[in-house]
Amino acid sequence: MFSSTILQGVGEVASYVGIAIFIIIILAFVASTVRIVREFERIVLFTLGRLVGAKGPGVVFVLPFINRVFKIDLRERYLEVQKQTCITKDNAPTDIDFLIYYKVVDATQSVVQVQNFEGASVGIATTTLRAVVGDIPLDELLARREQINNVLRSKLDEVTERWGIKVTNVEIREITPPKDVQEAMVKQMGAERTRRAMVLEADGKRESNILVAEGEKKSVILRAEGDKQAAILRAQGYSEALTQVFQAAKNIDSKTMALQYLDTLKALGASPATKYIFPMEFTNLIAPMKSFMDESTKG
Repeated sequence: MFSSTILQGVGEVASYVGIAIFIIIILAFVASTVRIVREFERIVLFTLGRLVGAKGPGVVFVLPFINRVFKIDLRERYLEVQKQTCITKDNAPTDIDFLIYYKVVDATQSVVQVQNFEGASVGIATTTLRAVVGDIPLDELLARREQINNVLRSKLDEVTERWGIKVTNVEIREITPPKDVQEAMVKQMGAERTRRAMVLEADGKRESNILVAEGEKKSVILRAEGDKQAAILRAQGYSEALTQVFQAAKNIDSKTMALQYLDTLKALGASPATKYIFPMEFTNLIAPMKSFMDESTKG
């Protein structure tokens, strides 16, 4: 009686455990059939090996063991390419590393057309990089960084377009020439800076000399203009003075002139000189003086 009760209890527990296991299996099956696809993701769905297409975003139902899914991220990502040793046109080994920025534009093609996109992209990028760098001398390599970026991007984009992937940008991160070349470049840069400083100093002195010469030229011109104006003013003053003298002389009569002659004779008489020289016209002046004296006496 007791043993039968125990067996009955064990059977009930086993049935409960079986029901619980069945429920767990059902829940696991249901959970495996439901996939939540976010906005920036897509699921590429295959049914028994045949492509169904890209699904999402939202809830996507998948049948276990029948459907196979590949989750694809549509956000822009980058691929880091480690340093690659490239030989320039002048046979200088140079290490270059760069970044590849890309995004998936066709989730289906990115799964069907290429097995390992990253490995294939790195292979194409490094091959193209060596070909491009091989045509550029080392001195021009740093200056033509943007050109190399554009060539790499266009070449990669041509290949990855059929994979449903868009290469948005390629950026060279670092270009490292050999150590001896770096030392030579540093010396060259120092010499170039010294040369520029000397050129600038010479240009400054030349500009200073030009400014000084221009200042002296303007000063001479201004002095000449001043002398010219002063000479003009002096000439005008002389002209006005002569005009006034001429106007005054027109009003002088013979009597006034006679008085002037008498004053002159008086001054000559006071002089200690013993010899006097009179012009021949002096005799002509005596007659007016005599007549003037006669008139004064009669008066």
